[in-house]
Amino acid sequence: MELNKIQFIPRNIRKRFYLRWNRFLFKLNKINYGADCMVYNEIYIKKEQSASISIGNHFRFNSGDCYNPLARNIRGSIFAFKDSKIEIGDHVGLSSCVLWCSQSIKIGNHVNIGADTIILDTDSHSLDFQTRRDRVLDAKSAKTAPVVIEDDVLIGTRCIILKGVTIGARSVIGAGSVVTKSIPADCVAAGNPCRIIKKRNQDERV
Repeated sequence: MELNKIQFIPRNIRKRFYLRWNRFLFKLNKINYGADCMVYNEIYIKKEQSASISIGNHFRFNSGDCYNPLARNIRGSIFAFKDSKIEIGDHVGLSSCVLWCSQSIKIGNHVNIGADTIILDTDSHSLDFQTRRDRVLDAKSAKTAPVVIEDDVLIGTRCIILKGVTIGARSVIGAGSVVTKSIPADCVAAGNPCRIIKKRNQDERV
């Protein structure tokens, strides 16, 4: 549904419509969500029947329409493939993010994820070129590993969180980072590849 493209419909009316429409989509896709679930504007959802998605209380997902100016009009999306599991805790906020789950993505409580961030627990493709020529075999052979984002983590805009990564509680990931390896708790980290810049509450540089 492309209601947001009909310019003469006031933004506040589109907002109220999509708050209700997205809850309907969640129910239609058997996504469990808690109280005060707010998904603003159009969102793309692809969920296999065998996949599981659960969302806690006070969830916020801004999807385009400049609700977060850093995301502009980028559409958020959630992909949960066969037998995969997405778990999102309480008081979590995302803006125009992509969750791409083939095995497991777990997000803790009080987590904020910046605009246009991509979180994926799979390589999506094989590294072997001959395998990639067979699309079915390519999809089946792609390596996967769970992603865990612990409580009170802050992730800056346009980050990429790759498979097998755990980001420890209370850590901060700088904007534009590509996180290829796990980051411990209470750290500030940034870069491509993402590295620890400092430990929180310490002046010592790592």
